[in-house]
Amino acid sequence: MLNNKIVVSVFFVLFGLAGLVNAESPGYEVLSTPQPTQNPDKVEVIEFFWYGCPHCYHLEPHLNKWLKTKPDNVDFIRQPAIFSSLWEKHAKAYFTAEALGVVDKVHADFFDAIQNKKQKLESEDQLVKFFSEHGVTEVDFRNAYNSFPVDYKVRQAKTMAARYGVNGVPALIINGKYRTSGSLAKTQQNMIEVMNRLIEKESSSQ
Repeated sequence: MLNNKIVVSVFFVLFGLAGLVNAESPGYEVLSTPQPTQNPDKVEVIEFFWYGCPHCYHLEPHLNKWLKTKPDNVDFIRQPAIFSSLWEKHAKAYFTAEALGVVDKVHADFFDAIQNKKQKLESEDQLVKFFSEHGVTEVDFRNAYNSFPVDYKVRQAKTMAARYGVNGVPALIINGKYRTSGSLAKTQQNMIEVMNRLIEKESSSQ
């Protein structure tokens, strides 16, 4: 009987300690190797995402709300992650939109087409049709899609996740030093809150 009471007591102590660790978890990790930012005068935030990821899709409303009040000293960069050939096709579509200056027009609709309408937007011809529905001519799309700058960004993107220790999406990198994600922050809303705290921390040290 005494042994049972000891076991139960140990269990609750360990359970309490686990809860304490979770409560004190900062919701982010420090990168083992800090990465340079594009502009050292700004606090840089990079979002790693994939259009086929439902968690990325559900993070979008939180990010869009944050972008409306984003501090002036923050640079926000969207970075498609590439972990397979399908991810590469979607990344190429994003970089094509970026080259054409139509990211704001197509980004949300591309997510919607993949996540809700279950469209296959993988081949060049499928993407021609999608982009044409957003005011891009076939000639302009194909020229950008097959251009050297887009190809270069796709090749570069294949190594980006490893540089920042990203092995899943969505993930946010703050100023080349910190990484938060759904698993680390527990919720997408908390990802934004963690990011804001780290932005404030980095801003005060500039």
